Amino acid sequence: MSIEMARSTGVAAIDDRREQVGWYFYDWANSAFSTTVVTVFLGPYLTAVTRRAADADGFVYPLGIPVAAGAFFPYMVSLSVLLQVLFLPILGAIADYTHLKKHLLGVFAYVGAIATMLLYFLDGGNYLFGGMLFLIANLSFGASIVFYNAFLPEIASPDRRDAVSSQGWALGYLGGGLLLVANLLLFQNAESFGVSSDHAVRISITSAGMWWAIFTIIPLLALRRRDPIKRIPPGEHYVTIGFKQLWDTLRKARHYPQTLLFLGAYLLYNDGIQTVIALASQFGAEELRLEQSTLISAILMVQFVAFIGALAFGRIAGWLGATRAILLSLVIWTSVIVAAYGWVQPDSPTQFYILAAAIAIVLGGSQAISRSLFSQMIPPGQESEYFSLYEVSERGTSWLGPLVFGLALQFTGRYRVAILLLLIFFIAGIALLLRVDARRAILEAGNVPPAKV
Repeated sequence: MSIEMARSTGVAAIDDRREQVGWYFYDWANSAFSTTVVTVFLGPYLTAVTRRAADADGFVYPLGIPVAAGAFFPYMVSLSVLLQVLFLPILGAIADYTHLKKHLLGVFAYVGAIATMLLYFLDGGNYLFGGMLFLIANLSFGASIVFYNAFLPEIASPDRRDAVSSQGWALGYLGGGLLLVANLLLFQNAESFGVSSDHAVRISITSAGMWWAIFTIIPLLALRRRDPIKRIPPGEHYVTIGFKQLWDTLRKARHYPQTLLFLGAYLLYNDGIQTVIALASQFGAEELRLEQSTLISAILMVQFVAFIGALAFGRIAGWLGATRAILLSLVIWTSVIVAAYGWVQPDSPTQFYILAAAIAIVLGGSQAISRSLFSQMIPPGQESEYFSLYEVSERGTSWLGPLVFGLALQFTGRYRVAILLLLIFFIAGIALLLRVDARRAILEAGNVPPAKV
């Protein structure tokens, strides 16, 4: 259907450039939370607040449970992931039965943004206040991403989907990177601005919430409401149908074996990716003995090189097909792990920057193309629900890589051995992905495959 015909009939068009650009900007909006809050500032700051409230043995007691002060933030991350595992599939099913997908995106975006802004008042030893606000913000972030991703099949045709997904991911890296630059300048020059370091951290965290709230306006204005393909049965309620539909989806998923095989491959290699992201700074500091300034500048470089990399992989997917583009990115990931084990030497910032640049090139591309390919393997009318499983599965397994890394480090005392063992996730992911017949998966789901998959 052409854009002009769609507008004349009141039906939302596909491949409408205005709507796609508006969709991109939600990545620009929410990436500030990922970079400024989760990656850089909140973990160390909330840990310091928790330590101020700890007893002489270094423990705090939320709900009477003894928790080491240093473990409080990781526990809150884990709890927020657990809550997402429980709630996101239900929310996804509800969204598929209603026309409220855009509204739910807005609701969770603003709940998350407001909770983030309220972290400005986190001070002293009030660690529970900070933990609860982060819990709300991170849960809302995950929920909003489910609805955001579910728009992709509705705004991009199969042949355009890799490019659209990549452009959204790229804009996210750019937006998150720009705000992080501003916040790091404030933090590193706090005294010049007449504020303490703690106050600079609180301002930076709050700015991420404001950025998230302000730029969410753009997708909410640009994205169009679409009527659901499925109608809620008589006598059912949105919540009850959510639980029933989740069970029905899990029961029927066996009819889409290639989609499940791809999801399994994604869970493996993405767990390796998330572990590298989470532990690269620790590897740089502890094994390579690099200065904090080097690590911070590497984080910034990754943001901006990843912008270029995501766009490049959108083009590569157009030339080679999505499956081959993902495989190419995983070969590069594997090479990075091998190089980290045997090539990068301590006290060598240049080698670390080269490694970080290689990661940045494939970081956005591997995730963006995976998202677009999965979107084509989803049965029509079940976008939100399947993307909730995609989001939950990704987060629900994100503990495996860190666990392998931690056990290897504990038993060998060597970071390089721990890094090398992450090859398991990439090699297993590649092995499963080679068995995926993407064209068959798309046809099984009832969709039209693009020219190259």
